[in-house]
Amino acid sequence: MLSASMLVIGDELLSGYVTDLNSPWFADRCRANGVPLDRVVVVPDDRDAIAEALHAELARARPRVIVTSGGIGSTPDDITYEAVAAALGRDVVEDPTLAATMERIRARTAEAGFATDEVFVDHLLRMARVPAGSRLLGHEGGWTPAVAVDVDGGVDAPDGGGATVVVLPGVPGGFRTLLSEAVEPVLLAGRNPVRHVRELTHALSESLLNATFVALGERFPGVRLGSYPGSPMIVRLTGSEADVEAAAAFVRGELDRLEADPAAERLRRARRGS
Repeated sequence: MLSASMLVIGDELLSGYVTDLNSPWFADRCRANGVPLDRVVVVPDDRDAIAEALHAELARARPRVIVTSGGIGSTPDDITYEAVAAALGRDVVEDPTLAATMERIRARTAEAGFATDEVFVDHLLRMARVPAGSRLLGHEGGWTPAVAVDVDGGVDAPDGGGATVVVLPGVPGGFRTLLSEAVEPVLLAGRNPVRHVRELTHALSESLLNATFVALGERFPGVRLGSYPGSPMIVRLTGSEADVEAAAAFVRGELDRLEADPAAERLRRARRGS
């Protein structure tokens, strides 16, 4: 079973200036492909912090895809390529395809009348300097740099003991396009069975269902339970289709029994009056 982790990188996230939009998108695509997302870790633009988080995820069960988001631009604080390379014990090398793309950007900038001196070019090429052994990920008509780095043979290692680190941009549009067009089809799709999900709604107090939930766990240990207050209240069951449908029938029966109890209506009236 392939598993996944995510490192969201950026001081602006931890300082509250920017809201992370990429991890919910990644979580959705993992769920759609039956890949459990074990961790989402937010770290600053700091080499040691990135290395610490990456090592922790590489130490988890494999095969594993580890996606990073952010920190691959041209400014001095964009250090993700360098940090990932250092954490994996690799050099940083200039990719010729990305370097050619950066040259086209430089040429357009110069044609517009801006100076493109040595400092300008050096920083622009930061987006072309990637961990040694990387392979490029791209999409039709796109220039956004993104790479995949295989560790111990990557997710396709015959013994299942590999991992693949995917370095993606933090800008949500580029992240989503690369994830859906370059990462999902190659690294996520078709590797795991997609889990079956059933949602049941009700209007009971959540605390009334605890005994039902305990019994559910005992009868159906392979079913994952989620209970979410709201209007309506939601019970979400996830697992194999057969187990989930049997568990749903059990929970629905308990919900019907509790909702038919006159005490349920008295409790609702008491809540409305409070």
